[in-house]
Amino acid sequence: MRLLLLIFIVLFAAKVAANELDLKKFAQTYFDTMIATQAPGATKNELENYFALLTDDVGHSHLPWVTDDSRLPDGKEAMRKGMTFYLGAHTEYSAELLDVFTFNNSAIAIRYRNSAKGIHPESKQPIAYTQVMMEVLEIENGKVAVIRKYHE
Repeated sequence: MRLLLLIFIVLFAAKVAANELDLKKFAQTYFDTMIATQAPGATKNELENYFALLTDDVGHSHLPWVTDDSRLPDGKEAMRKGMTFYLGAHTEYSAELLDVFTFNNSAIAIRYRNSAKGIHPESKQPIAYTQVMMEVLEIENGKVAVIRKYHE
């Protein structure tokens, strides 16, 4: 009986380990997919590839502009609307992944440097910036459930 129980525990643990998300790999996929949405030639296709990584009720903050990261049923739709507004605003964009930190099986922090130039879609004024960002991603069922963006 003990041997049977031990075999069950080992098989169950192996199955759970096989189903766990590789957070380092996911972080690289997220970063690559996210920066593709900022490229000068980005289209709605790049946005949809990014949104495929998010839960429908994703919460999002980008301090100091967006401070409420509440998860709402239309979280992904709200992000889609905002990101579509800025789609194609960059004439130049580059990003470099600096660090990846993982926490349990539930969170990732990515730190990166990005630079962009372009024209603001509303004001039509030139924009240019270089910054270091950190995004903390809460993971749920293999998707990003909450995004918190911080500037260095």
